[in-house]
Amino acid sequence: MAAKRKTTTLETRATKEVQAPKRAGRVVAVTGTCTFLGQNLIALLEEDPNVERVVAIDVKAPVSGKKTRFYEVDLTQPPAEARLAEIFAAEGVRSLVHLAFHSSPSHATAYAHELESVGTMHLLVAARQARVRKIVMGSQTLLYGAHPSNPNFIAEHQPLRATRREPFFADKIEAEAELARLALRAEGSIVTILRTAPIVGPTVSSFVTKFLSRRVVMTMMGFDPLLQLVHEIDAIAAFKLAVDRDVPGTFNIASDGVLPLSTVIKLAGRVAVPVPHPIAEPLVALSWMAQLSPAPPTFLPYLRFLCVADVGRARDVMGFRPAYTTREALSDFASALRLRDAKLLHETAAITRP
Repeated sequence: MAAKRKTTTLETRATKEVQAPKRAGRVVAVTGTCTFLGQNLIALLEEDPNVERVVAIDVKAPVSGKKTRFYEVDLTQPPAEARLAEIFAAEGVRSLVHLAFHSSPSHATAYAHELESVGTMHLLVAARQARVRKIVMGSQTLLYGAHPSNPNFIAEHQPLRATRREPFFADKIEAEAELARLALRAEGSIVTILRTAPIVGPTVSSFVTKFLSRRVVMTMMGFDPLLQLVHEIDAIAAFKLAVDRDVPGTFNIASDGVLPLSTVIKLAGRVAVPVPHPIAEPLVALSWMAQLSPAPPTFLPYLRFLCVADVGRARDVMGFRPAYTTREALSDFASALRLRDAKLLHETAAITRP
């Protein structure tokens, strides 16, 4: 049964009826436009007749259409704050979608911190100066952490308990905290955080898809946790929904249903190899140092314990209805994986930030 939800700072305004205004001539800014989510969200915004212009913010230009204007801005640099405020004011930006986050853990931890934590601070100060009305930020359900004490379904009000020793988690938790502080200061603004479950599908690439793409997949001996996924199409649709509707607060975005890890590996056509925990940690640590593992040993708890999010709030308040269940999302990913194994489908071009 889903855990009882309480109202948080970001959710206080979400108790009002969801509004879906049809405003012509909207200007939407998107950061991280060369990420998977950013590139595909821009494609949806290009097709929306209610969107007049898309302002793309990144260090390199995305593949875009006629409505998109690209601005090269490095969020890690101190001048970024003033430059962003200038761009937002000049373009008349009213909605901002912040997607400049790594989809996989990085060995370049110092740069990742500057981008995700410090860069988010620069961006939010600029947005406040330019009086940007709405900010939507991407996050992950993995930030709840995998713990033996986790409830069956983790609601949005529950604390983010992923280990701060892992920069991949710590930087994103800090970014969420920055946005929460902005929500307190910026009266009348709409602040939305979408925490997505691990995204899978035919084209997305992340440490999760790389983990499941290996012919032999390591598991933890004696453990078979339930996993929750979201299809790439549903993840993109959730961000478009947050742009279209005024839904302040935090929302878990995931497909319906869960699957045991053993079933996930079997459906992906892979072979599970159970490894005792005392051996797994140093083995993965060495593999990570040699850049052979898609994730460091700080991710091993997710192979042991539950980390499944409650999606009731996204359904009831935001109106999010995923088209794919977790099993269907995995099946779509597995179908593309089999084609790649048979050399009938090339690896997707690099559309995610490394």
